[in-house]
This record gives sequence, structure tokens and C-alpha cells, in this order.
Amino acid sequence: MAKTIKVQPLGNRVLVKPEEVQEKTPGGLVIPPNASDEKKPSFGKVVKLGKGKGKDGKILKFDVKIGDMVYFKKYSPEEIEINGEELYILDTDDILAVSTN
Repeated sequence: MAKTIKVQPLGNRVLVKPEEVQEKTPGGLVIPPNASDEKKPSFGKVVKLGKGKGKDGKILKFDVKIGDMVYFKKYSPEEIEINGEELYILDTDDILAVSTN
């Protein structure tokens, strides 16, 4: 049974579940993330959207939707933990691209 996330991002922010991007060698071997790396994931799945209110009070339309896999600025998200799960809250301006796969 899936847990319900009881956090609502405000304004033009989104809640993202970070994903590790797997690196592969030319021979097809998957390189696991090194535990000593201080790299934060910059890729994740959108799980919730804010209400889309801009700084001037106008309603904004999001370029992403729930379920989209997005690339975002590496050091922009705020990390939070809900039910033992690490999630990121970030501004839509910090989303760089949506995966088309």
C-alpha cells in the first residue's frame, strides 16, 4: 500500500523524489554511485506541484506535471525527509529539463 505524502509545496515549487542517474561504461557495466561522493542527485520524479502562484500574485502554469522525470540545478533544492524518505522541494525556475524517455 502506497504512503500518502502529506506535504503541499507552496507557490511555484515542486516536490521531487531524487533518483540516481546510473553511469555505464562503454562495455555496458553499471557504475554504482560511490558512497564517499558528495554528489547530490540532480535528477528526480515530480511527486507534487504547488498552486502555481507567482511573486506578482498571478496564477502560473507549470511546464511539468506529476510523474515527470526532471533535471534540476544540483545545489538548488531544499532537502526534507518524510516517513524516512528523502525528498526535495525546489522552485520551478531551478528545473532545467524534462526527460523525454
